Amino acid sequence: MQLGFIGLGTMGRPMALRLMNGGHAMSVYARRAEAALPLVDHGATACPTPAAVAERSDVVFTMVTGTSDVEAVVLGADGVGIIHGARRGTVVIDMSTIDPTATRRIAQTLDDRGIDMLDAPVSGGPQGARDAALTMMVGGPSAALERVRPLLALLGPTVIHLGESGAGQTTKACHQLALLVTAQGVAEALTLARRCGLDVERVRQVMMGGMASSRVLDLFGARMASRNFGAGIESRLYHKDLDIALGLAHERGAALPAAALTMQFVNALIGRGRERDDLSALITVVEELDIS
Repeated sequence: MQLGFIGLGTMGRPMALRLMNGGHAMSVYARRAEAALPLVDHGATACPTPAAVAERSDVVFTMVTGTSDVEAVVLGADGVGIIHGARRGTVVIDMSTIDPTATRRIAQTLDDRGIDMLDAPVSGGPQGARDAALTMMVGGPSAALERVRPLLALLGPTVIHLGESGAGQTTKACHQLALLVTAQGVAEALTLARRCGLDVERVRQVMMGGMASSRVLDLFGARMASRNFGAGIESRLYHKDLDIALGLAHERGAALPAAALTMQFVNALIGRGRERDDLSALITVVEELDIS
């Protein structure tokens, strides 16, 4: 199958390589030409615009930063966006994490042109992308999903259809909400352990054997204990995700007090100029509080 991939960063690059290793031809576009070089070296064709990628593709994947980026890539004016190059029957799979309302609007615009769109944000992080171990939460037409399910299976073992357009993005917002509130709890627990003179890593290991065990405690807790704040996904991206969740809550009249509190700490982390640090740096904000 002729595939296209737009957004070749930490997540997108290994995902595109997995698809190519599955035997599919690949056309790519990246804002920074050097980001596409590993794919081109592997046999992909570099294109000058997203529209040019769509012209060569049956299925186009997007994996970019935020809502405005997806809108620009998919609907971009002056003949640049995917919509200007895609044929009727093309499937666009957005694997970014963006606003569900915008997703539905983009999907409707594409549908008016006979182009299907699936919102399929992922969980698993960069390691999951490299290992083809991603979980994909999908919204959009079920018929389009069945057409591309073999492609998604190359990226991970778990592909769950949640409903109509936007359902995947709504699910991802709920997922990120739980992740971030849990990370705040881990930061507070490990800060208390340190204040009490305990070995933080040993405390984390005990917690991993108890009911408090979680992947957040395993991954982010280990980074908090070792003070390794440079790895993983940048805090600014989690800030964006929690903002989406709080926006949804406002729209639906849902109270999210733990999320609101966590957002204050993430805001403080960003305000300290640490937006490029891993989310585990959240513990530094907690540590700086002193009620004595």
